[in-house]
Amino acid sequence: MKNKKKIIGNAVFFLALFGLTVYAVLKGKELSQLVRVMHSVRPAYYAAGFVFINLFVWCESYIIYRLLRVLQYRQVPGKNCIKYSYAGFFFSCITPSASGGQPAQLYYMNRDKVDVSVGAVILLIVTILYKFVLVFLGTLIFVFHHSLISDYVRGASFFFYLGMALNVICVVVMFLLVFQQTLASKMIFGLMKGLEKMHILKRKEERIRKLEDSMMEYHKAAAVIREHKKLIFGMFIVTLVQRIIHFSITYLIYRGLGLSALSAADVIALQCIISISVDMLPLPGGMGISEGLFLSIFRRIFTGGLLYPAMLLSRGISYYALLLISAAMTGVAHLTIKQKE
Repeated sequence: MKNKKKIIGNAVFFLALFGLTVYAVLKGKELSQLVRVMHSVRPAYYAAGFVFINLFVWCESYIIYRLLRVLQYRQVPGKNCIKYSYAGFFFSCITPSASGGQPAQLYYMNRDKVDVSVGAVILLIVTILYKFVLVFLGTLIFVFHHSLISDYVRGASFFFYLGMALNVICVVVMFLLVFQQTLASKMIFGLMKGLEKMHILKRKEERIRKLEDSMMEYHKAAAVIREHKKLIFGMFIVTLVQRIIHFSITYLIYRGLGLSALSAADVIALQCIISISVDMLPLPGGMGISEGLFLSIFRRIFTGGLLYPAMLLSRGISYYALLLISAAMTGVAHLTIKQKE
């Protein structure tokens, strides 16, 4: 019942935020003009955008697949890893701070007999890579392409620096949880003791034993992954490609609208800055703030009435299309589980 209320609450929050975003974006705009501009984009660019958004998901699936193989879970087929990724992106899209993504993935992984503690290590590695690549790209932009920030991001630079700081802190904490065995145990057991002192949880020896067993599996999985440094570097490259594919959707729209003054690297870097800025904010998919930052950063690039159509198309493919595709794939996965039961 509690989970059901939480899901309903998240859905109401998401729909309310979506409604406010649509209202703020379209208020006072000529819808016919927006539609006309969007119709002017060749279908090939839309098709490429949908290919990119699926490649973005499949990159994560490949990382999960490789990590499962290293940890000897060879019974899990690749198609199931794709299911984990779509489910993760769907619940990340609709919950604040993407908080629902990993629990959903752990649920589906556990259905395939993957130990929860092992799944937790895998998803922690995926998240570390995901956020580390953001920090890596942000650092490259700051050091080698700082003129972009001063020219286009001046009014929104606070969000960029805040996003960089929060992501660095997050990566460091998660890195310690994986590579410092005692820290993770201290944090988990400390949290449990705190809940017991506050009388939120009753002390149960069985729960403590289960938690100790889970932490042993967690440490074993983390130790195995630590030994495969070349694999982790390879997965870093895959994540780097994944992020660039996602950011390239804005460049597709840029070219689709007939613009060519900026290079692909410049447009991708600006979209990267937006993602860094909103990544740690407690909003589903950075909804609202992402649109606002796009309008602020790209206003001198998409000129002549192209700014709002560009924002709608870029966000429409990179976020809303991802949401719909992930929702459909998650629904199929859930129906498959029910049929098996």
